[in-house]
Amino acid sequence: MADPRSVRMHSEDRRRQILDVAVDLFAKKGFAGTTTKEIAAAAGVNEAIIFRHFATKEQLYIAILDAKVCTPEVDSWISHLRDCMERRDDEGLFRALGTKMIEAFREDERFERLMLYALLEGHEIAKIHHQRMGASFFVLLRDYIAQRQREGALREFAPGAVVMAVAGVFRFYAQMSLLCGGSLMPLSDAQIIDTFTGILLNGLRPNGEPARTV
Repeated sequence: MADPRSVRMHSEDRRRQILDVAVDLFAKKGFAGTTTKEIAAAAGVNEAIIFRHFATKEQLYIAILDAKVCTPEVDSWISHLRDCMERRDDEGLFRALGTKMIEAFREDERFERLMLYALLEGHEIAKIHHQRMGASFFVLLRDYIAQRQREGALREFAPGAVVMAVAGVFRFYAQMSLLCGGSLMPLSDAQIIDTFTGILLNGLRPNGEPARTV
């Protein structure tokens, strides 16, 4: 009986299938440890089909990043963050950041493993990841923090360090909860978001004052 994966697909369906298979393998073996032959075998196609859609393995990886980032859901989330910034809603901003970062781990552990491999391997793809996903987002948050500091709403720490601290606490919790389950921190995600947001804002607001909105 023919392998059902080898059934002729519409070009876009085949492309999505190849991306899904590649995420699986990259998450298990890393970028360097995965070959296009392995991806083709797992997808049930000839290796030439892979190169018909993606000229290089690097292009395949970039397509995975784009498929994850260039979505209506991400656009909507960024719009919500910008709305929080316009309203000077620091608490809402931190909550939205924490919620998204934790949800991302919960919804797609494969992609998170893939990202960790990219960083550990020290490959050029780590730079690609930074350029396509991290740099502009970091600048957006850093500039907002700096603006809030000029307005007197937040204490004068290095803005970039503040962004790293905010993102870091939520990301570390998400990673550790995957490794240890609920045994390490028997709190719900909502409770964690409440707690971390409070800790961060209490540390950033001058003398624990309420946030200034102007």
